[in-house]
Parts: sequence; C-alpha cells; structure tokens
Amino acid sequence: MTKVSEIMQTMEYGPSTEDASAVRDWLARRGTFGHFINGSFTKPGDTFETRDPATGEVLARVTQGTADDVAAAVKAARRAQKGWAALSGTERARHLYALARHVQKRERFLSVLETLDNGKPIREARDIDVPLVARHFYHHAGWAELRDTRFPGHAPLGVCGQIIPWNFPLLMLAWKVAPALAAGNTVVLKPAEYTPLTALAFAEICQEVGLPVGVVNIVTGDGATGAALVAAEVDKIAFTGSTEVGRGIATALAGTGRKLTLELGGKSPFVVMEDADLDAAVEGVVDSIWFNQGQVCCAGSRILVAESVAARFEDLLSARMARLRVGAPLDKSTDIGAIVDPVQKDRILSICRAATEAGAELVGGQAQEGCFIAPGYLKNIAPANPGMEQEIFGPIATLSTFRTADEAVELANNTRYGLAGSVWSESATVATDIAARIKAGVIWINGANMFDAAAPFGGYRESGYGREGGAAGMRDYLAEPAVKPAREVALKLVVAVTGGAAPQQGIDRTAKLYYGGAQKRPDGGAMYAVPGGLAPLGSRKDIRNAVEAATKAGKWAAAGGHARAQVLYYIAENLSARAAEFAARTSRAEVDAAIARAFHYAAWADKFDGATVQAKPGHLVTVIPEPMGVIGITCPNAQPLAGFLSLVLPAIAMGNAVVAIPAQDDPLAVTDLYQVFDTSDLPGGVVNIVTGVTADLAVPLAAHDEVAGFWHAGPAADLAAVDRAAAGNLKPVWAVPGSDWTGVHAQGETFLQHATRSKTIWLPYGALPAGSGSAAY
Repeated sequence: MTKVSEIMQTMEYGPSTEDASAVRDWLARRGTFGHFINGSFTKPGDTFETRDPATGEVLARVTQGTADDVAAAVKAARRAQKGWAALSGTERARHLYALARHVQKRERFLSVLETLDNGKPIREARDIDVPLVARHFYHHAGWAELRDTRFPGHAPLGVCGQIIPWNFPLLMLAWKVAPALAAGNTVVLKPAEYTPLTALAFAEICQEVGLPVGVVNIVTGDGATGAALVAAEVDKIAFTGSTEVGRGIATALAGTGRKLTLELGGKSPFVVMEDADLDAAVEGVVDSIWFNQGQVCCAGSRILVAESVAARFEDLLSARMARLRVGAPLDKSTDIGAIVDPVQKDRILSICRAATEAGAELVGGQAQEGCFIAPGYLKNIAPANPGMEQEIFGPIATLSTFRTADEAVELANNTRYGLAGSVWSESATVATDIAARIKAGVIWINGANMFDAAAPFGGYRESGYGREGGAAGMRDYLAEPAVKPAREVALKLVVAVTGGAAPQQGIDRTAKLYYGGAQKRPDGGAMYAVPGGLAPLGSRKDIRNAVEAATKAGKWAAAGGHARAQVLYYIAENLSARAAEFAARTSRAEVDAAIARAFHYAAWADKFDGATVQAKPGHLVTVIPEPMGVIGITCPNAQPLAGFLSLVLPAIAMGNAVVAIPAQDDPLAVTDLYQVFDTSDLPGGVVNIVTGVTADLAVPLAAHDEVAGFWHAGPAADLAAVDRAAAGNLKPVWAVPGSDWTGVHAQGETFLQHATRSKTIWLPYGALPAGSGSAAY
C-alpha cells in the first residue's frame, strides 16, 4: 500500500472513480431501446450497438430508424404542434422549467451516462455539460414567456427536424430543443449514432414532467435516418455536424423554402500576442483544444504565437501537456478521456500522418491502447499542410508563429471556416483590435470555450449560418411577420439585338452596367430591348467583375453608421431633385417610396444596435451586428425602382456592398441611378448593377465565393437553382417575400437582420463573484 509520505513526494493522483451502478442498472432494465414517438417508446426494430469507447463494452442496443419511423414521428409532431402553440407563454414556460428541474434532479445519472456513452471525462460532463443543459431550459422558459413581447407578429415555424452530433450529445439536444419548444414548435430529433443514450434518457424526463405527447420525438439511427428526416415534411432543419454533410443538406433543401440553420466545422485560431500572460494562455490551450479530447467544433486548434515569445510559450506548453492525465473517463482525476469511436481515432491519426509526411513535426499525440490519444501539437507546419487545413477534431493542435498583428490576423483568417477565435493580450486595445478583425462568429478574449444560453453561438463562411442561444437563436425558430403576397409578373423572352431602338429625342443615350463606381459596357457587347430603349445584356464575366469591385469597397463598413446615414440622406435628396424624371420612367408612387426608403434606412444606420447580454459572471458578453460583406440581390420584376431600392438600401445601410440584378424587363430606371449615387458621395463599389436575364445572372452570383449572402426577390422558379449554387460555400439565401414595394411593410428591421450576422465577444469584466467560478457558473 502506498504511504502518505510517498504520495507527498510524487503528488500523484490516486484512482477516484465515479460510481456507475445506477446507470448500469438502468441500462440492464431497458435492454434494447425503441424510438420515442408520440409520448412513448416504440417496440424495438432492427438494432445497432452503442459502446463505451473507453472499454469497448456494449452499453445497449438501439433501434435503427427508417423512413417510416421518421414519418411516424413527424406525423405525431404535426398533430401535437397546433395544441402546443396554442398554449400561453406561461404554460409553455412551466413545461420548460419542469424539464430544467428534472435535469438537475438527475444530474449525476445523466453525467455518468454521458461519460459512458461518449468517453468524455466525468468532470466535464458533471461540471460543464449537464449544468449548461439545465441553464438552457431555464433560459428558454423565460423566452417562452416573453416571445410575443420581444417578437411581435412572429409565429412558430411548425415541426422542426433536428440532427445533433456526438461530441456534446445532451448539451446539443438542449441547444436545439429548448428554443424550438419556447417558440411554440414541436420537434423530431435524431441523436448521433455513437451517442444516443442521454437523448433517450431525456425522453423519459419528458414523460416524467407530463410534456404533451408528440411535442418531443426522438428517432435514433445513422446517417440514413438523418437523410430521411431532411427529406421529411418538416418546416425547419437544424443541423450540427460536418461541413460536408451540411453542404449536402443545403443542396437537398434547395428550392423548398424550408428554414435551415447550420452549425458546422471549424479551424479556430488561438492568437497569443507578445504581451500575453503566457501561463494563462497555456491554460487557455488546455481549455480550448484538450477539452473534450479536442472533439469540439470551436476548439482553438490553430495556435498562433508571437515570434518573440514563442520559445518561452512552447516550453510552458510542453511542460503543461506532459502533466495532463489520459485515462478512464469515469476517474475524476482524468483530464483527457476516450475518443468517441475507433473510426474517429483512425481519422485523427491519419491526418497527423499526412501532416508529418508533408513536413510538420508532431510533439506528443501518441496513439495509446484502445480509443485513447495523448495530447499533442504539430509544429513547423506550413499553411498548406493537411494538418493546418483539415479539421482534425481530436487532441492535436497546430503551432505557428507571427511577427506583426497584421500577420496574426492574416493567418487567423486564412481558412474557409469562421466559427470562433481566442485572443490573448494584456492590452485591451490590442485584444479588441484583433478580435474585431478576425472573421468568426464568436471571439473569446483571454479565455476559451465559454458558452451560455444567453450568448448567441454560430459561425461565418463554411462554419454555417444561423445562431443558437439568446434572442438570435430564438428568432431562428420563428416565422417572420406575414406579408401579403403580390402577384408575380411573368418575365418576357429576352433576345439580344444588334440594331438600335426607337429614335430618341435629343442626344442619344446608351445605358450601361455600373460597377466599381463607373459605367461599364457589358463584356459581350450585347443589348436587349426594354421599355424606353436598350439595356445592356450582362454575362457571367460581368458578374465576376462586379463582385470584384464590391470586395474592394471594404472601407464602407468601417465608415460607421453616422457616415453611412449621411450618404443615404444625400441619395434621398438627389433622388427628390430628379423625382419627375424617375416618375416618368416608373411612377410617382415608386419615387416617393424610394425616397422614403432612403430616409428610413438612414435613420436605422446608426441605431441598429447590438446588445450586452447577461451571461456568465465575470464577463462582458457583447453581441455585435456585423455586415455580411458582399450581398447578391435579385430584384423583383415589378415596380423596378421601389423594388430595387427597398432591397439595396437596407443592405448598404448596414455596411455591406451589393451586386444587384434589377428588374429584367424594365431596368432603365435603375441604370440611371448611377448619377444619383455618384452625386451622393457613395463610394465606388458599394452598389454594383448588372442588367440582363435574371436566371442567367443569379446562379453565378449566388455561387461566387466572395458573396457572403444572397437575397432572392426574383422569380420563384429560380429559387432552387440559386439555393443549390449558394450551397457551394454555404452562404444563407433569403427568399424575400413578394409584396407591394411601395407599401410600408416593404421596409423595417427584418431587412436589417438579414443584412447582418451577429458576432459574440467575450471580454473579462470585473472580479468573478465568490461561488461562481465553475465552468457553468
């Protein structure tokens, strides 16, 4: 037996294993699981095994869901949705409150079950995951109560299909189920094939609290089950998982009009400036990439360190890494548990092999017996190395150096992802400057991997779109206020002409495209007949040129809301001075509406604010609306002037640049706007206009990698093609409801919300109150 004196010499931890007997008894009683549909468990069908990744032991057998199972669950959810939505906010809040309380009552049970099924250390499941699960249900009980006050005119979407990953099984369930129920929706949830057990335990909690039958339905299975849910008659799909699968889902839903939110992969930067507290930053690495075995989509997997402190930082990092304990997940002293499955372990090791074969050096990261990998990092790694480009999704980081802040930002943004980032500096000025310039949806300053139900979470670029948590997350589970639809105007056949139009009075005028602040002839040199003369017939090359011009207008976003408002007022002023001329091309009602839009969005330009949300104590958590970047817009064929400016003005008011395709059949009123823009101090490239066949121009515009978002108010028949094109780099598409573009409902905050995406900044603030130092509080 080890003596106390010997322990004091080595300071080694002894075993401290959590008792799993209650969970094992529950699993033995349940044996084989069916689905949870319409308030009860179904008879098991064809099954698959779910195993403890730490030992390989079979924990349970779970039913493989079929398309029929999914259909039955959707039918139950549809039947329950009307009654659930008809409950008062208080009644829905009471159900969510009961779910939170029962999660807390079963905290130990759920923590152990999560650890057995997933392989994560019991400390993380117990101290982080399960408390945050309860927090999400408490938080959204409040949103159920406040829904109609905070979101007037909004309504539930209906039935939501939700597909969650295996890295945070119960927490991801809470992230998705809680806001859906608070909004008045019902759900069909598919947990990950590797980790279905806590979702099935949650189904029992739904029974215990008396949740109305059919409100929550859980269908287990593999990717085929998820595909069946995507194909089912649901009103929304919410997916968390790989970028590749997310792109496939976006393609599958193209043209359906169903709402989609995606929280996908990441390759997040962890930036250590030369003035950083290096000891704290090393602990941040532990919390970032070695938390949950690195199986975290927002893990700071790319460590970027100032060259002047890199040697010292690496010494500290190596020493800290050597003290991390890899071992049995149920041991309370374990730091790093088991990889979820041998397939995932093999994938991690294969990427590491590819990285070292390409010249990188692996420090640590040794494969161990079973589903275990020691923590490690890749150094001397080039930007194009597979280890730098691919999401490893394991306890392996990369380590690179930089010399200047600009280089740090350039390296941080050198990725197709944009989920999160972490910045370490003792200078608030330096830290906030770097945080503002990193293109990611969540930034932690002097911290890492902090989450809260009040703080929106989600990414930019190929990390997906939509938010989970807070007001933004609630909005993604609500339908926008209904707009009375307008009759769609059929497009005319466009034929290129070589001859002139009808004779003009006075000096002949030639309409041109407009991009980069200048008039341009179409690349193909062709024109087509429209009312009032000939319009340029733009092409794919013209779209490329216009997008290139838009990407160079970045200073517009930095100008600030007040400066942008002044330009919009000037547009109104100059448009008013030429009102009779534009009314002759369209109508006085359209001109009046266009002027009103300019005043409306000038008013909003410096007033569409973010929020400081009440999240974890000791932090200032600010949600900032940022411009998308370049927005592609297809305009309606009717009311060409009012329709064009109703869409373009809110986009530029928020700091975006736009490439707009005006009304195909009547674009000349819009091409004449170049003079209004040029005399209103609008910088070149902020508004770019390409006329021509909407269907031919919309697809290359939606597919362009530099276009960050797309608004489609063109023909409904083109929506599917636009959606498929946009899925290439996972940009959100807003199918703008057709309406009377001269009416007041054709303006407002809805347009501004689609013109921005939220960035959540976590900044240490004040002293942490006593007793609130745990990860969840």
